[in-house]
Amino acid sequence: MPVARLRPGVLALALTVFAVCALAGLLVGAAGLPVRGVVLELLGRLPFVTLDSGLSPVERGLLLQLRMPRVVLAAVVGGLLALAGAGYQGVFRNPLADPYLLGAAAGAGLTATLVIALVPSAVGMVPIAAFAGAVGGVLLAYALGTSTARGGGTATLVLAGVAVSSFLSALQAFVQQMNYEQLQRIYVWILGGIAGDWSQVWLIAPYAVVSSVVMIAHGRLLDVLSVGDDEAVSLGVNAARVRLVVLCAASLATASAVAVSGLIGFVGIVVPHVVRRLAGGSYRVVLPVSLLAGAAFLVLADLVARTALAPAELPIGVVTAFIGAPFFIGVLRATRAVET
Repeated sequence: MPVARLRPGVLALALTVFAVCALAGLLVGAAGLPVRGVVLELLGRLPFVTLDSGLSPVERGLLLQLRMPRVVLAAVVGGLLALAGAGYQGVFRNPLADPYLLGAAAGAGLTATLVIALVPSAVGMVPIAAFAGAVGGVLLAYALGTSTARGGGTATLVLAGVAVSSFLSALQAFVQQMNYEQLQRIYVWILGGIAGDWSQVWLIAPYAVVSSVVMIAHGRLLDVLSVGDDEAVSLGVNAARVRLVVLCAASLATASAVAVSGLIGFVGIVVPHVVRRLAGGSYRVVLPVSLLAGAAFLVLADLVARTALAPAELPIGVVTAFIGAPFFIGVLRATRAVET
C-alpha cells in the first residue's frame, strides 16, 4: 500500500508552476501589461501592504476586472476537474475514469440545452440549470447502480453511468433537433468557455472549497482502498462509506465546474495521469498536486484559446482536446508496449 506523504519540494514545485502559468495568463493578451506593474499591483492587494504599481486606470481595470477573474475562474475549474478525475480514479481503481463517468456531463448538457432552447432570454439560468442537471445525472446513475441485486459495486455503477449518459444525451439531441435555431448557442456552451466575471467565481467558490477539502482529506483512505476492499475492511475502513463520500465530493466538484464553463474534456484524465507518473501513486500526493496542476493546465489552455486566433476566440474544450487526445493516444501506445 502506498505510504508516501506530500513532500514540501513537490508542493513547492506545483505551486511554482501554477504561479508562473497564472502570471502568464494575467500578462498575455491583446493588450500587453508590464510585468513589474502587474506584480506590484498584486502585492499591493495583500493585507497590510501598500505599493504603487504605476498602472494606469485602464490597465488596472483590464487586470482586475477582466484578466484576473478569468484566470481565477480557469484555475478553479481546471483544479476541480483534475481533482474530481483523481477522486473517480481512486474510487473505481481505474486510471481511465474521468469526472463525467456517472452522467454529470450528459445531465448538465440536457438541462443547459433545455434552458437555451426553451427560454433563450434567461441566460443567467444556464449555470444553475447545468449544475442541477449534473447533480441529477449522477444521482440517477447512483440510484440505478445501487438498486441492483449486486448492491452497487463499482462495475455496476460504471454501467449505470453509461446507461444514464446515453439516455440523457439522446434526450439532449432530440431537444436540439426540435430547436435548431438555437443550435449555435448550444454548441458554444457544450464546447466550453471561461468568462471574465467575478460573479461566477463567487457562485462556485463554496462548492469548490467544500469538495476540495473533503477529497483531499480522504487521500489516505483512498490509498487504503487501492489495496482492495477486503484489506480495507481488515484495517477498519468502511470501504462503501469512503467510496460514497468521495463520489459525492467529486460529483459536486464536477457539477460546479460544468455550471460555469460548459463541458471541458480531458482535464480529469490527463492531469491526474501525469501527476501519478511524476509524483507517485499515493492519493495523499495525487489529489493536492492534481488540484494545482489542473489549475495551471486550464489557465494555459484558456490563454491559448483567447490568443491563438485573436481577435477571435477558440472554445477552450477544443484546445484541451487538441492537447489531451494525442496525449491519451500516446499513453495507450506506451501501455500496450509495456504489456507486450
